[in-house]
Amino acid sequence: MDSIQALLSALDVFSRAPDKVSLENANSWLQDFQHSPEAWSTCNVLLLSPDAPIAAKLFAAQTFRSKVTYDLHQVNAANLLPLRDTLIAALVEYHAGPKAIITQLCLAIAGLALQLPAWDNAVQTMIETFGTNPASVPVLLQFLKVLPEELTGNTRIPVTDDEYRDGSAKLLTANSRQVVDLLSMYNNASGVTPAVQNQIFECLRTWIVAGEVDTTTFCKSSLFDGVFEALASEQLFDSAVDVICELIHETQEVDDNMSVIELIVPRIIALKPKLEEYKEDPEKIRGFARIFAEAGETYRLLIIRHTETFYPIVEAIGQCSAYPDLDIVPITFPFWMRLAQTIGKKASVEPLLSEAYKALTNVIIRHLHFPPDTSTMTGQEADNFRSFRHVMGDTLKDCCLVLGTDACLLNAYGLVTVALSRGAAISWQEIEAPLFAMRSMGAEVDPSDDNAVPKIMDLIPSLPSHPKVRYAALLIISRYTEWVNRHPDYISFQLQYISAGFEDADGEVNAAAGQALKHLCQDCKQHLTDFLPTLHTFLKTTGCKLAQDDRLQVYEAIAYVISAMPMEKAAESLKTFSLDILSQIHTAAGQVTPLSKQELKDIGYGLENLEVMLHVVGPFGNHLPVACQNSCSEAWSIFDRTTRVLRPGLALFGRSALPIAPAVLSRMISSFEATGFSAFLWIAGKLVGRFGRESEPTLQRPFRTLFERDVPDVLEDYVQMLLQLEDAVPDVFYQSSAFPLAFRASMATLGLIHSDITFAALDLFRNIKEGFDLIGYLLSGLVGDFPEDSVSSVISILRSISILLPSQILVWLPVVLQQLPATSAPNEARQRFLIDVSNAVDTRQFDKVKYAVLSFNRASRKARDRRRVAPLND
Repeated sequence: MDSIQALLSALDVFSRAPDKVSLENANSWLQDFQHSPEAWSTCNVLLLSPDAPIAAKLFAAQTFRSKVTYDLHQVNAANLLPLRDTLIAALVEYHAGPKAIITQLCLAIAGLALQLPAWDNAVQTMIETFGTNPASVPVLLQFLKVLPEELTGNTRIPVTDDEYRDGSAKLLTANSRQVVDLLSMYNNASGVTPAVQNQIFECLRTWIVAGEVDTTTFCKSSLFDGVFEALASEQLFDSAVDVICELIHETQEVDDNMSVIELIVPRIIALKPKLEEYKEDPEKIRGFARIFAEAGETYRLLIIRHTETFYPIVEAIGQCSAYPDLDIVPITFPFWMRLAQTIGKKASVEPLLSEAYKALTNVIIRHLHFPPDTSTMTGQEADNFRSFRHVMGDTLKDCCLVLGTDACLLNAYGLVTVALSRGAAISWQEIEAPLFAMRSMGAEVDPSDDNAVPKIMDLIPSLPSHPKVRYAALLIISRYTEWVNRHPDYISFQLQYISAGFEDADGEVNAAAGQALKHLCQDCKQHLTDFLPTLHTFLKTTGCKLAQDDRLQVYEAIAYVISAMPMEKAAESLKTFSLDILSQIHTAAGQVTPLSKQELKDIGYGLENLEVMLHVVGPFGNHLPVACQNSCSEAWSIFDRTTRVLRPGLALFGRSALPIAPAVLSRMISSFEATGFSAFLWIAGKLVGRFGRESEPTLQRPFRTLFERDVPDVLEDYVQMLLQLEDAVPDVFYQSSAFPLAFRASMATLGLIHSDITFAALDLFRNIKEGFDLIGYLLSGLVGDFPEDSVSSVISILRSISILLPSQILVWLPVVLQQLPATSAPNEARQRFLIDVSNAVDTRQFDKVKYAVLSFNRASRKARDRRRVAPLND
C-alpha cells in the first residue's frame, strides 16, 4: 500500500500547478518507479482498483507497455503466460474505455506477443476473446491496428533479427488473410456504426502499410468496394482516403500488379467529376487531390506508356493544381516533378503531356500573383507566401525539363508584354509574377542562349518603376549573370540599372541591387576591371547613403573584380579601397573627444567591409606585391583595436606579419583583460597557430603571458587557444606554472552542454592524457550530454590512458563509476564496463577498450532514451 500511496502522491503533482522543482522531482520518481521490479504488481493492483483515479490507471497501463519493452527480463519465464493473461484480463475490464488505456494495453500485449514464442496463436486468442461480442469488437480492432505498427515501428523491443522475422511472420503474415476477411465481415454487418467502420479502415491501413495485405485477394473482397463507397460518407471520407492512398502505393511495382491496377484505375478516374461537385469544399478537394496525386506518382510509367488511357488522372491532378487554396496545391507537386524526371529521359514528349505542362506553367504563374491588397496579409502570412513562391518556382523548373527552358521563358515573357500593351490599366502583380517565374527558371538557362534571354534583357528597361517590379527585375539580373558573362555587351546597361536600384527609396530594392552587383562582379569579373574606377566613384558618392548590408555587398562585388586583375594591379586597387577605410579609422582614432556610438558603429562597418574584401581577394602567395610590402605595419599602426579583420589580414600578409606579431599579441592580451571579449583570445590563438613554430625569441614572452592569464569565462576561445599552444609551443604549455590551472579549467568545460567546447576539450585531452578527474569528466559526459559523435574521441583518450597508466586507471575506474548516476548508467552496465576494461588492461589487448566503451555507451543511451519518454504521455 505504501508504494501505491507514494505513486498516487507523485501523480497528484501533475494535476496541480506545481513549481518546476516539484514537477522534476515527481517526474524523476515516476521514472525510477517504472524501472523497478515492484512496478509490475503495483500497476496491476492499480488497474484493477475501481477507486483509483483515471490518471493513475493510465500511468499503470503505460508502465506495462514500457516494462514489456524494456524490463521483460525481470519476469520469471514461468510467469510470462500469466502476465499475458493479466494484461488480457485488464483489457476485458476496460473494454468500454478510456481509449488511452485500451491503446496502452494493446501495445503491451503486441510487444509481449513478439517476445513470447510460447504464445503461438496470439491473434486468434484476441479474436476469440474480443471478436464475438459487439461491445468488445472496438478493442479487437484497436489491437489489430496497433499490432503491425508496434512490430514494425518499436525498434526498442529487444529481439534479434531472426526472432523478429519469425515473430512477424507468425503474428502478421500468417494471419493477414483472416484479418481482411474479419474486417470485411464487420464492415458488412447490419447496424455497423461509422465509428466502427473508421476503426476498420484504420486497421486495414496499418496492415497495408506493413505490406501484409495481398492486394490481388483484397481487390476481390467486398471491403475493396466498401472503401470506395465510403468516400460518399462525410464521417468515413478521411479514413477511406488514407486506405485508398496506401492501397495505390502498395501497387507501385506496376508490372507485377497490373491485374489490381486495372481494378483500381477505373474507380479513381470515376472520381474526377467529384472535383467539380465539391469545389466549394476544400477538405473534400484535399482528399481527392491526395488520391489523384498518389495514383499519378505511382503509375507515372503507365501514364507515359498508355497516355490516353491514364490521361484523365493527369487532368484531375491539373485541376487540383489550379485550385485556389494554396494549402492544397502543393499536394500535386511531387507528381509533376517525378513525371517530368521520367519524361526527361525520353526522346520525345507525348503532345497530351506537353499540353498538361503548358497549362501547369500558366497555373503556377497565376498562383505567384500577390493578392491585390497585400496590407491584408499578416507578417506570418506574407512570409509563408514568399516561401511557397520558391516551392512553386521549383515546379516551373520541372516544366522546363519537359517543355524546354526557352519555351517556358518565352511564355512568361509573353505574359509581361501582353500586360504592358494594356498601358496604365495593368497592376504591378501582373508584371511581377511572370518576372519571378523568369527568375526561378534562370537556373535552367543555357549561358549560350540567343533566343529567349536577349528578349528578357531588352525588356527590362521598359518595365514600370514600381518597387516590386524593380526588385524582381534586379533579381533576374542577379540570376542571369552567367549568361551575361557570355554576352558582355549587356554589362554597361545592367550597371546603370543596378546603380539606379541603390538610389530607390525602397530598402528591398537596395538589397536586390547589392545582390545583383555582387553576382555580376563575381561571374563577369574579367569584363569589369575597366569599370573599377566607376565603382570607386560610386562608393565615394553613394556608398555612405547605403545601409551597411547593401554597402557590404558592394565591397564584396568590388573584391571579386580585384581578384581577376594581375597581381600588381590587384594590389594597388586593394590598397586604394583599403586606405579609404583605414583613413576613416585613423581620423577617428586621432580624435581627442570620445567617439559617439554612431562613429564607433561606422568604424565597425568599415572594418567589416575590409574583412570581406580581404577574404575574397585572398592571399597573394609567398611573395607580396610591392604595393603591399609595408601595408601590414602601416595598417597595424592605424587600427590595433580590431579582431575579426585581423584573421584575413594574417592570411594575406603571412610571414610578413611576423615583425608586428609580438605587439599584436600584447595588445590582444591587454584588450582581453580590459574587456573580457573572447574575440581577443580567438585572434591570439590564430597568431600562436601561425607563428608558434617560428624561432623568434621576442614571441616567447607574450606566449607565456597569454597562457598565464586568469581562466576566462569564455571557455571555448580559451580552449581553442590552449590547443594552439600545446601544438605549437609545448615547452611553454607544459612547463608553465599555469598548466594545472588550464588543465582544471579545460576539464570544467566537459560539464557544459555545448558540442563545440566539448570537441575542443576532447582534442586537447587526447594530447594531454592524465588524471583521475579527466576520466570522471569523460565518463560523466559519455553517459550525460556529450554529442553522439564524440564517442570516438572518448575511446581514443581512454585507450591512451590505459596504455600509459594501466595500473592507475584500474584504481580510478571503480571510484569514478560509483559516482555516475544510476539513471543513466545502470549498475549492471557499470560492472560490465569495469570487467571489460580490466580484462583489456590485464591482457594488454588495449583495442578492447573501444568495445567496452561502445557497449557502455549503448547501455547508457538505452537507459536515457527510456527516461526521455514522459510518464504521462498518451
